[in-house]
Amino acid sequence: MKIQLAHSPDADDIFMYYAIKFGWVDTLDYTFDNVALDIETLNVEAMKGTFDISAVSFGMYPLIREDYALLRTAVSFGEGYGPKLIKARGKRLRRNFKVALSGRYTTNAMLVRLYYPQARPVYMNFLEIEQAVLDGTVDAGVLIHESILDFDERLEVEKEVWEIWTELAGEGLPLPLGGMALRRSLPLNRAIEIERILTDGVRVANERKEELCRLLEEKNLVRISDEMLERYLTMYASEESAELSELQLKALDRLYEIGYEHGMWDCPIKAQEYLIPREYDEWRCL
Repeated sequence: MKIQLAHSPDADDIFMYYAIKFGWVDTLDYTFDNVALDIETLNVEAMKGTFDISAVSFGMYPLIREDYALLRTAVSFGEGYGPKLIKARGKRLRRNFKVALSGRYTTNAMLVRLYYPQARPVYMNFLEIEQAVLDGTVDAGVLIHESILDFDERLEVEKEVWEIWTELAGEGLPLPLGGMALRRSLPLNRAIEIERILTDGVRVANERKEELCRLLEEKNLVRISDEMLERYLTMYASEESAELSELQLKALDRLYEIGYEHGMWDCPIKAQEYLIPREYDEWRCL
């Protein structure tokens, strides 16, 4: 059975998927056809129902909840870190500053818009944001993915999105960024099997981390390398990415509570209710 699996070309998504791509995981009778697209394109395509499985921003998942189930695996959260709102060094931002965001539907864009309601968003590819700030095309921009680790010394951090999250959500919860969603039209027994395969992929990737990183670098599949790659993967593709924890579920619930309070979706949402019901396998055996 062929399954379309869409993910970003960023190091964490590549890392979490390629243990499967390299044949290190038993995929049963499935063949995964992977497509790599930037996260905002994935968000938009998910709203069209384009792919069987897709990486999505947690902040937009409620918009596709009727068509896609939320997977427990391949999740990315920030723990004291995350995207960064940057500006020219020494620049003072006005209340209505022009800010470059990596997409209308990304989680960081949601939080920045809520925190700076008078800011004027400009949406662009995340790879263009740093230069747009340097050129003065925008007053500030939110860096995501690998760019948070290494940016021009003429720039400085105005605000960590982690700080915004803490102020909006309260302390003690990790920052939800992105995860995976699976099309509900797939049979439930298939969905359960696929989630297990993807979970195994993340776990095997972490078990064979050194070997996998070497292969990813040799094949030019990632944009960063060596110590920076290891640091980035520790942040966003660690063993804690293999399966949603209770604390991570609480963080998602808080994110969705904040969104509902600000009129972003039409009803309260609890993440647990949108996960694949694994107990179905047990019911089939009774």
